[in-house]
Amino acid sequence: MTTEPNQDPAAQSAPVESDNHDPESQLAAQLDAANQELNNLRESMLRERADLENQRKRLTRDVEMARKFANERLLSALLPVIDSLEAGLQASGDDADALRQGVELTLKQLLKVTGDNGLVEVNPAGQPFNPEHHEAMSTVASAEHPPGHVVQVYQKGWLLNERLLRPALVVVSGDA
Repeated sequence: MTTEPNQDPAAQSAPVESDNHDPESQLAAQLDAANQELNNLRESMLRERADLENQRKRLTRDVEMARKFANERLLSALLPVIDSLEAGLQASGDDADALRQGVELTLKQLLKVTGDNGLVEVNPAGQPFNPEHHEAMSTVASAEHPPGHVVQVYQKGWLLNERLLRPALVVVSGDA
């Protein structure tokens, strides 16, 4: 029989005992770092949310101001037209020709202001009927106009920046 040194099998498999506080302190440090990062991210998120809310309020205010004063330029341009009409009403006299000339000048002022602001007249007399810009009130037989052309304009139409504001009311020629 041979004698071997007596060894405890548990002692062989047990690791050499080291400082147990080291892994725990590392985990605690990692936890503290993660908590700090979480707090930083939370603060950053709250600041971003506040910035977005302030920007939303500022944009709402800007849109409200833009709506409120959108017509300022147009209305300022219309003031001379109002002045002309008031001056015409205050003028006394029996001269219908002078009154007519004053009204014509005022209409020219008004058409210039509206034209400068994108309003364009649609007066399609003699032109082909366009259902996108004209509304046919009736059709008539006409030897003077080809079929499908505007014979008479009841009411002019208007475009605002190339968008139909009001269609022209027209009579269209049919077969003669």
